[in-house]
Amino acid sequence: MASSLICSETQSRVSTVLNRDVKQYGKKYMFDCNEETCWNSDQGDCQWVSLEFPQSVKVSELKVQFQGGFSAKTCRLHGCPKDGAFTQICDLYPEDDNSLQIFPIQEAPAVDKVKIMFENSADFFGRIIVYSLDILGGKTS
Repeated sequence: MASSLICSETQSRVSTVLNRDVKQYGKKYMFDCNEETCWNSDQGDCQWVSLEFPQSVKVSELKVQFQGGFSAKTCRLHGCPKDGAFTQICDLYPEDDNSLQIFPIQEAPAVDKVKIMFENSADFFGRIIVYSLDILGGKTS
């Protein structure tokens, strides 16, 4: 059974934070299980979130909850081994709404890092708002 791969040792990075206000809109709010907090990107063409896991993993599912009107029309999931280059794993096509969306990932390679590229924002200025993000799968030996 797949479980969340995000733990206290997972390192996360984001492309931008709205007005650099990390206290109110920082990346940690995607992982805090609080439906009233979120990561809010600043404006720009392509926003992203990257996660580095403490060991190699196989991703089997991505869960994301956007704010309607501030979602991505296309998401690209990339992955890489510890010292390797990112390669594309798959494309995802979220709905522009507030629901928790679940995307199964087929036959993903073992990776140490993933990067989710949020492309074609529904927002005119390119902002993305994510209330919840989770990556499910298993650890590899």
